[in-house]
Amino acid sequence: MGICCSCSAHKPATTQDQDPTPSTADHVSAGSDDFGNGWFSIASTSITTWMSHPSSSFTTIWGKNVPESSQFSDATGSGDGTLANGQNATNSSVTVFTLAQLRSATYNFRSDMVLGKGGFGDVYKGWLKEKLPPRGIKKTAVAIKKLDSFSMQGLKEWKAEVYFLGTHSHPNLVKLLGYCSESRERILVYEFMKKGSLNYHLFGKRSVPPLSWDIRLKIAIDTARGLAYLHTLEKPIIYRDFKSSNILLDEFYNAKLSDFGLSFWGPLIDSHVSTRIAGTMGYIDPEYLATGHLHVKSDVYGFGVVVVEMLTGLRAIDMKRPSGKQILVDWVKPYLTNRRKLKKIMDSRLEGKYPPKEASQIAHLAIKCLQQESRFRPSMTEIAETLEQIDAIHMRLG
Repeated sequence: MGICCSCSAHKPATTQDQDPTPSTADHVSAGSDDFGNGWFSIASTSITTWMSHPSSSFTTIWGKNVPESSQFSDATGSGDGTLANGQNATNSSVTVFTLAQLRSATYNFRSDMVLGKGGFGDVYKGWLKEKLPPRGIKKTAVAIKKLDSFSMQGLKEWKAEVYFLGTHSHPNLVKLLGYCSESRERILVYEFMKKGSLNYHLFGKRSVPPLSWDIRLKIAIDTARGLAYLHTLEKPIIYRDFKSSNILLDEFYNAKLSDFGLSFWGPLIDSHVSTRIAGTMGYIDPEYLATGHLHVKSDVYGFGVVVVEMLTGLRAIDMKRPSGKQILVDWVKPYLTNRRKLKKIMDSRLEGKYPPKEASQIAHLAIKCLQQESRFRPSMTEIAETLEQIDAIHMRLG
């Protein structure tokens, strides 16, 4: 969820990136938010762009065309697991919290519990308390995203998130623990991801220890598995906003995808759908940007961009770089196909501690993901299998 900037379909705007601090993954314009010192990165590394086709008044979610005015009612929830418009999209593992419970967990949403401020609201660290016999109390850290009361776009993304995470579970998707829909409050409760976002570790303060090669490879495998899961559902789900700030890491550096507010329940895997363009500049599939045709392989392009970020330690877009180097993919593509050239752009924070052959193999995989035409890109299942094979050889060689 976050600020959406409208612009013409062929002239997307961009803004200068800001160094992230760990707070929460969210769709916001860089430079427009105040970041706290907790959780995972709330800022996208560029700008989120929405380009709406005229007279587009329907959104496809869960395989149904529903008028937006009725799909995202402003009525209150019932408190029994049913959302505001009477739909129940959650399973038994998702808790419907009361506002009182979440006030208690955040000490009445106290300012020093804020992890980050986004375009549509704040994210707090909270502690859920559970009584244990005979007199014990168990505390569980959670992340609590509280929507601004009057944000209609935020409400749409809030509902999309509840629908999706309430009905799908995978080791590489962030877990939704519950939600609150009481009075005018709309709140989401997630598992707490202790290590923050990939964005923070790659581009945060220099005091943050760099991610090792092994961890970067693990993150690539985990996120590939997460996307492959989405793409191979009976009705494939197109994530639509794959970027480093939406990849969260737990205490063991297991990577999980977060923020499903822009996700799209797509057509068959070999088809595409025409839709308004949504995503983050620098990561958006150029074919999708040019035609408005969304495909599961639109996510593959974004995956390729993030792989290049992990190889180089550089942002997808950085207006501080010299002319010709501001768009990372355009700049480094010629370096990815040659091992000696690749060495020149590898993240200096790795200090050369990586297997050159593996780095070259992954760079070649990134090139395949970044093909201009989606039909020439591999599937996420193929990508996950390739990365797993590279990792297996790495483990065998020690």
